[in-house]
Amino acid sequence: MQQSSNKKPIGIFDSGIGGLTVANAITKHLPNEEIIYFGDTAHLPYGEKSADAIRYYCITISKFLLEKGCKMIVIACNSASSAAYDVLVDFFSGQALFVNVVDPLVDAVTGEGYDKVGVIATKATINTGIYRRKLLERQSTLQVASLATPLLVPMIEEGYFQNKISRTIIEDYLGRTDFADMNALLLACTHYPLIRKEIQSYLGEQVRVLDSIDVVSARVRELLTAHQLLNDQRRNPHQFYVSDYTKSFEETTRIFYEESIELEHCAIWK
Repeated sequence: MQQSSNKKPIGIFDSGIGGLTVANAITKHLPNEEIIYFGDTAHLPYGEKSADAIRYYCITISKFLLEKGCKMIVIACNSASSAAYDVLVDFFSGQALFVNVVDPLVDAVTGEGYDKVGVIATKATINTGIYRRKLLERQSTLQVASLATPLLVPMIEEGYFQNKISRTIIEDYLGRTDFADMNALLLACTHYPLIRKEIQSYLGEQVRVLDSIDVVSARVRELLTAHQLLNDQRRNPHQFYVSDYTKSFEETTRIFYEESIELEHCAIWK
């Protein structure tokens, strides 16, 4: 019997395992949905790759997830969302719904009456200028302060947060004059929710700090509902694939995903 569309899984991918923060939020907010996660650990970090390389990786991964029967693909990576979202929507038109992590975050902050918004992300995301462009498209008078913060991802993956090291790095980045008098800060990397509390503590309650995980989960629910694709009961276990397996990757998943998971090596790069 052919599987009905609403029973099909949601595909989620990232350059590595940081996108598990998004997967974790989706499984928490939509417990009836089955997910298939793919971490392209063979090519991480995307933040240091060219836009053309990122687009090639994203097309190949999306093909893999579509072959798995996914009804929706969530690009749980800001670098990939910035470089490849429009290409994926055009390339796979009509085959699945696509959700990126940029638009829900931009939508959450614009129209709130803010004068100045900060954005921190990887070099690849900042270099595209996508957040600045989209924020100004929605609110032309907004001041936008953007900064590449490349030390944060390896710091988080090594477990260095909620300590003196993380506080020093956060203070060095956010203590810059460009961020003075901002009303909100966008954490434009799926690793950064893990240091959101530290960032909020440093900035104080007068600055609203937003990450993508809850707003993306809400967008996923909204789109599935609109297309009558919400599942009413999960029947299969979640699946977690990586393109290059090491024991350290599996150990690091505990930082990003609340439940114990087993990574399966899937060599799609042949």
